Amino acid sequence: MKCIILAAGKGKRLLSEKYQLPKALRELNGKPILSYVLETISFLDKKDIVIIVGFMGEKVIEKIGDKYNYVWQREQLGTGHAVMMAKDYFENDLNLILMGDMPFIKIQTIKDFIDFHLHNKNDLSILTVEGKESSSFGRIVRNADGTIEKIVEVKDAKDEEKKITELNTGIMICNKKVLSLIDELKTDNAQKEYYLTDLVKLSKDKRLKIDGFKVYDEVEFFGINTLEDLEFAENYIKNQNN
Repeated sequence: MKCIILAAGKGKRLLSEKYQLPKALRELNGKPILSYVLETISFLDKKDIVIIVGFMGEKVIEKIGDKYNYVWQREQLGTGHAVMMAKDYFENDLNLILMGDMPFIKIQTIKDFIDFHLHNKNDLSILTVEGKESSSFGRIVRNADGTIEKIVEVKDAKDEEKKITELNTGIMICNKKVLSLIDELKTDNAQKEYYLTDLVKLSKDKRLKIDGFKVYDEVEFFGINTLEDLEFAENYIKNQNN
């Protein structure tokens, strides 16, 4: 099994005169945000973990250490583009994709997600969460029979789609058949980026098996993008420790 972690972001809203660091290295309760994600997958061998770096990537490599694999995303062209950079590491059956700025995901959640993928013999599994209409996460659009039709990013969503409360966490497991479609991703969206979520439609067109694993603790997938997010996360950890 390979785990690909997207950690190339600059984190512009986290930068300041005091902290000129990439988002992955911004400290949360005394250690880098990325360290929390790595702890979540500590049951994997480090050699099976691929970290996508970009802005100040040398500092990420220096801080996190050389026991992991690193791949560069020189241009920030979206989540799909980031995963494209790791093509040389794709495994045939199991490729777990994680976001590098979500420090609260539980190990058990990831293990349950992997079990779900294997038990159902899926080609593509998507980790979803029940959340709020106000969320900036993409929406999981399901057909009448409950199967996933597509994932719609908020900026591309219609008003009715924005009311959906099953959210895409960005975390998925896919096999090489799915990842082989990554070169077919297009940038015809509001952000003009390569969306990893477009693999859902491409996989459906190929009649590959897709399913979603839904959980209910939205905080697990809290991503840190702003100083306010960082403050919330610090307080959350303090409250958990008390």
